[in-house]
Amino acid sequence: MKAVYMFSEGNKDMKDTLGGKGANLAEMTNLGLPIPQGFTITCRICNQYTKEGKMPDEVLTQIDESLTKLEEITGKKFGSTENPLLLSIRSGAPVSMPGMMDTVLNLGLNDAAAAGMIAKTGNERFVYDSYRRFIQMFADVALGVPHSEFEDALEKKRHDAGVNLDSELNAEQMKSLVEDYKNIVKNSGVEWPEDAKVQLLLSVEAVFKSWNLKRAQTYRDAHGIPHDLGTAVNVQAMVFGNTGENSGTGVTFSRNPSTGENKIYGEYLMNAQGEDVVAGIRTPHPISDMETALPEIYKQFKEIVEKTEKHYRDMQDMEFTIEDGKLYFLQTRTGKRTGAAAVRTAVEMVHENLITKEEAIMRVDPEALNQLLHKRLDLSKGAMDMTSGLPASPGAATGEVVFTANEAQRLKEEESKKVILVSSETTPEDIHGMIAAQGILTSRGGMTSHAAVVARGMGTPCVCGCESIKIGEKEFRVGDVVVREGDWITLDGTTGKVYKGQIPTIDPEMTGEFKEFMSWADEIRTLGVWTNADNPEDAQKARNFGAEGIGLCRTEHMFMGDERLPRVQEMIMSETEDARREALKKLLPFQRDDFYGIFKAMDGLPVTIRLLDPPLHEFLPDHKELLVEVTELRVRNDNPTLLKEKEELLEKVESLIESNPMLGWRGVRLGIVYPEISEMQIRAIFEAAQMAIKDGVKVIPHIMIPLVSLVGELAKMKEMTHEIAKEMGVDFKYEVGTMIELPRGCVTADEIAEHAEFFSFGTNDLTQTTFGFSRDDVEGKFFTPYMDRGVLLENPFVNLDQKGVGRMIEIAIEYGRRTNPNLGIGLCGEQGGDPKSIDFLQPLVDYVSCSPYRVPIARLGAAQSAIKAKKK
Repeated sequence: MKAVYMFSEGNKDMKDTLGGKGANLAEMTNLGLPIPQGFTITCRICNQYTKEGKMPDEVLTQIDESLTKLEEITGKKFGSTENPLLLSIRSGAPVSMPGMMDTVLNLGLNDAAAAGMIAKTGNERFVYDSYRRFIQMFADVALGVPHSEFEDALEKKRHDAGVNLDSELNAEQMKSLVEDYKNIVKNSGVEWPEDAKVQLLLSVEAVFKSWNLKRAQTYRDAHGIPHDLGTAVNVQAMVFGNTGENSGTGVTFSRNPSTGENKIYGEYLMNAQGEDVVAGIRTPHPISDMETALPEIYKQFKEIVEKTEKHYRDMQDMEFTIEDGKLYFLQTRTGKRTGAAAVRTAVEMVHENLITKEEAIMRVDPEALNQLLHKRLDLSKGAMDMTSGLPASPGAATGEVVFTANEAQRLKEEESKKVILVSSETTPEDIHGMIAAQGILTSRGGMTSHAAVVARGMGTPCVCGCESIKIGEKEFRVGDVVVREGDWITLDGTTGKVYKGQIPTIDPEMTGEFKEFMSWADEIRTLGVWTNADNPEDAQKARNFGAEGIGLCRTEHMFMGDERLPRVQEMIMSETEDARREALKKLLPFQRDDFYGIFKAMDGLPVTIRLLDPPLHEFLPDHKELLVEVTELRVRNDNPTLLKEKEELLEKVESLIESNPMLGWRGVRLGIVYPEISEMQIRAIFEAAQMAIKDGVKVIPHIMIPLVSLVGELAKMKEMTHEIAKEMGVDFKYEVGTMIELPRGCVTADEIAEHAEFFSFGTNDLTQTTFGFSRDDVEGKFFTPYMDRGVLLENPFVNLDQKGVGRMIEIAIEYGRRTNPNLGIGLCGEQGGDPKSIDFLQPLVDYVSCSPYRVPIARLGAAQSAIKAKKK
């Protein structure tokens, strides 16, 4: 089987075989762009190498054959000491993972080859600069010599020379640095390979191994990338941006990846190699400077960028090198962008007739819309503006300062703290801390540095290249201002400003391109999108985000608060029905007013109100804390009245404690045993509806009975509802239905549907009862090990378990509609806002219901599901 492809043998549709980078290098070759030629070793070989631990012989043969072809193309000889062909070795997975895997540049150098290059070019400084770079990268990647040792030697060399930048070291200093680097390798105890082919094989193997580095696995986990794709390896002839001031390197986007503005965007450095730009070691020049500094090259550069975007019909992320005044492009890929940029680019490309509305909808990851829903900083009350840097990734972030990725992860996981990661620059090794952080601040690096690219991909606010901050031991300074670890700062990734302390935020709005884009999604989708909202504020927010109704209003959330909770506890402590009814009378006005506000916010849209669901003990003090309090009162023996009161409360708590509340006295069971509770809530709903109607509001109440597993439960509750409606003279339409969240409810849905006008699947509880484990308990016990060991492939509380829970839903719908063809079907669990779950639910339910901030995500997910269904 063919394992190695010359660039001229592939095309952009071969990403699964050649990886994204290899497929695009092939396509750029086909387009006739100035590409340093090379070949790609396929992703399949990575998986084979990982499994067998060695390179197959036939692959080694194909690599030799491809090297011979590359030598013919370049006119150089690999391993030669007179005119050596040097190579770059880069990874390239089917899905882009910027900076997560290893790279080796300038491969093929040794002392003899370096001498030959000096004789041919007459540029001693350039050759030794390339040589020291190769030693450092190869030793780190292929031999395991710590990167930091070379950095320390480089820092000492700069200090001794009295310069700040690598580019300021002269030829003799570079030559001396090469000797320092050789000594580091020698002292590490590893053997340095002089043979160029050995260097090549070790580098290819190192790139394959980097697929399974911890940072790469963490990145794949965070972005939902499968672990079995493998990476290709691209072997490409080197072109050099470090030959002098007539050479350079850079990264460019065909449009602004932060805002989506249709303007070429990027950065470059003269007398540098590509790693200098993305590593953030030197702060580069914006691409706009090139138009003045290098007008002829910029003209050619602009033409190629525009041609490439039109060919791919999407925003491109491209790397380029200028060698002695000649322009080369090293790669292109679909550019990672913020949610705002994704939406703007999609909308503008439709207006430019590059793509259709359907293509625009499919271009935007629904989860990326989270970024458009970011809050903005409210600076109206003033804030301490400390400094500013480059606005690398938009959004506002507030948190406590930390200086290491490990500490960021620890504080997030162990103490649930919000942190801002502050560092000179970030590296791929910091990915775990970047994921944990609310925002990222670096003192070095530009808009295409590692921190910027990764932060934009995650939607994390980031400010880069903030050169005014001086980072020390667990503190940084801006002039006379000192910010220590644990102090609060605020970042504005949209403007690049950095503020001291915490700053309040302002809610986002759906306007401009975002509003237009979502209108296209609504034209296409067939699935309704409702919201889960427990108060008028959330209801209004969800409606502003496009919700078409409320699929779940949890009435128990209305029982909390200083004025309400004592009345709930009074009701629970009551020993007679009359006493309970008296306490419930005091609660009714609170419930009624809340329902009125929700009806008003959702004027003309359905509102589904779930009657009380949790067990009563959740409204009483914690048992352990109460037991301690009673024990202390008994010991002190100085307040018999309070002691008696607390002892009675303790007795009540103990009588209500259940070994498994998930399976206990809650939901409809409360309404059956204590019907007065449900009666109060139903009256409150009807009174609120009557008040709203008088005020000109159109109400569509849906009363939902929770946790039904027996047809008799729903029958009795429906009868109660109708009796109250008749007594109150209700003359508006309302519906009574149930939440299906128990397996028995699913398999007896045909009986239950005789008394239900709608089903709403509560997939949080249905997942728990189907699997037989608690969402609150599993993560720290067996859930995480199950995920790590591949027993569970996805979190079923995030992505709907289609084979188990999904099958229960299918059964319930089939049985329910067999009895009641007009049965309304909705889903109101967390998975209702998950695009992957929506794909499964699209042909089954009438609507999904999710939290307000996930409504736009669900709307887009539903549109994408409709497009996929149409294609099928």
